[in-house]
Amino acid sequence: MFHTLAVPVIAAPMAGGPSTPELVAAVNDAGGLGFLAAGYITVEQLAEKVKRTRELTGAPFGVNLFVPGTRTTVDIASYVDRVSERAAEVGAVPGEPRWDDDNYAAKLELVLALRVPVVSFTFGLPDADDVRRLKAAGSTVVVTVTTPSEARQAQQVGADVLCVQGSDAGGHRGTFTDDGISPGGGELYGTLAAIRLVRGTVDLPVIATGGLVHGADVAAVLAAGAVAAQLGTAFLGCPEAGTAAPQREALREGTRRTALTRAFSGRPARGLVNRFLVENTPHAPAAYPNVHHLTKPVRATGELEVMSLWAGTTYPLAPAEPAAEVVRRVHEELLEAVNSLAQRFVRG
Repeated sequence: MFHTLAVPVIAAPMAGGPSTPELVAAVNDAGGLGFLAAGYITVEQLAEKVKRTRELTGAPFGVNLFVPGTRTTVDIASYVDRVSERAAEVGAVPGEPRWDDDNYAAKLELVLALRVPVVSFTFGLPDADDVRRLKAAGSTVVVTVTTPSEARQAQQVGADVLCVQGSDAGGHRGTFTDDGISPGGGELYGTLAAIRLVRGTVDLPVIATGGLVHGADVAAVLAAGAVAAQLGTAFLGCPEAGTAAPQREALREGTRRTALTRAFSGRPARGLVNRFLVENTPHAPAAYPNVHHLTKPVRATGELEVMSLWAGTTYPLAPAEPAAEVVRRVHEELLEAVNSLAQRFVRG
């Protein structure tokens, strides 16, 4: 599947709006592979997105599912009070901090019934029986991992491919468990280090993701052993993406640093630093998706200083351009980087 892509570029699944059928189709038609994000939408909405994607492109595409964790027992009462104060400031009412499984089982049955070509998992391991069912339906199964230990577990349940996520990635980290200690949620590896460590641990194809926006980045991860590069932040500014207008503007300005935080969802994620992140990161509990539901009405106000502005560390290097142009540019830069390196060695 990934070895045969005309361009070894994958558009990452970005839940919350950015990943659209139009973005997937544009990336596919340019020679890459696009993903839909199943997180935070209903089963019916996912079905409609899959249908629309198939209307727009005949090329294979992927759907990403959030694996539900265990129900949290963390007391978040004090954090509810903090968020309530911020909500009042922007004229919002905080949401109910509940636990749910994001309709995981129903979404899994849907992608099985629709025979989605590629199904990926984030936040944990799918059941081995479900992996077998997906393979029997013709799907390639991808599991997101951040450490060699997670890679071994993914191999044991039968994953076909691993998506190895480095710490520079924007959005949520794909860690299986959140240790509740550091905002990063456990051991942090840069993308190249993560690829090399994982490839030294398991014998599976790997996709690299995390801070990749330039063709030279793609060349580096391919040289490290990846079969393709998954880019998320690079596509946030595309007109086909469903990125919110305030986030687009913040990305264009390119002046904010990024940081890992649990402030918005209760799970480690990297985004642009704003007031909500600064004030609440030290207090945010490891309680996903309870905190996600709690802060959702606040984030939905569209006020820049209380939104979750997910982005990778290299976001200032990603120009806002059509998705097909992103794929074309990255491919040209990749070839240029490879040729430049080859010429350097030939010259001795």
